[in-house]
Amino acid sequence: MPDVLIDPTALAARLGEPGLVLLDVRWALGDPHGRDHYLREHLPTAVFVDLDAELAGPPSPALGRHPLPAVEELQRSARRWGISAGSRVVAYDASGGMAAARAWWLLRWAGHTDVQLLDGGLPAWRAAGLPLSSGGVTAAPGDVVLAGGHLPVVDADAAATRATDGGVLVDARAGERYRGETEPIDPRAGHIPGAVSAPTAANLGEDGRFRSAATLRERFAALGIETGTAVAVYCGSGVTAAHEIAALAVAGIDAALYPGSWSQWSSDPDRPAETGSR
Repeated sequence: MPDVLIDPTALAARLGEPGLVLLDVRWALGDPHGRDHYLREHLPTAVFVDLDAELAGPPSPALGRHPLPAVEELQRSARRWGISAGSRVVAYDASGGMAAARAWWLLRWAGHTDVQLLDGGLPAWRAAGLPLSSGGVTAAPGDVVLAGGHLPVVDADAAATRATDGGVLVDARAGERYRGETEPIDPRAGHIPGAVSAPTAANLGEDGRFRSAATLRERFAALGIETGTAVAVYCGSGVTAAHEIAALAVAGIDAALYPGSWSQWSSDPDRPAETGSR
């Protein structure tokens, strides 16, 4: 399996290689204009990926704001992006991988292991003076065959017990949302009882690139997480939790995703919520 991350200059050296597929996954809460940003400028040959439409199923209180897509739908999208069995895939965004990590995780979950994140994303590419294109790209259709279940997931019941069964449940949202000081999106404020706070933003340095493996190992060790620890991660809707899983992978630690995350949990009045710091 390739490294989680690829450096902009290393990727630039591979542009034009057969089988290379670049995915532009620009998405952010409150900004519905990812495709417009893509059309203005993107990495050469990159295809646009619509996170809401292609990397998630229909939202509902019962499943959360970004439930996992049906694997048949994901396969259809992946083929449209140009992915075949031997493709090398690199996903990027303009937010340090916060959105692109969802594509990285989903493809690995569905059995396509040759996928990486562009470290630093579009800002790092631009800072390196590397070429950009504009307009849309239509890829030659791929023939990849996907099947879910290649990465671990937990449901709400398993998330509820992860912090008491010798494992660690990680809340990847901003600290103020974990503590319940604010909740701008979901029905209730707070966090899943027993979860520890590890905001995804701290996975990145000031340059927007992932911190070193050693630094990330230290960060997670301070939360009681090391190689072999049973870890599950959630966020608001299962998107930035994938970024936390990527950072854990850089540190050499495997983790499960709770796809429904707080958006599902907080919609169920029978599920308890804690506030404050643990």
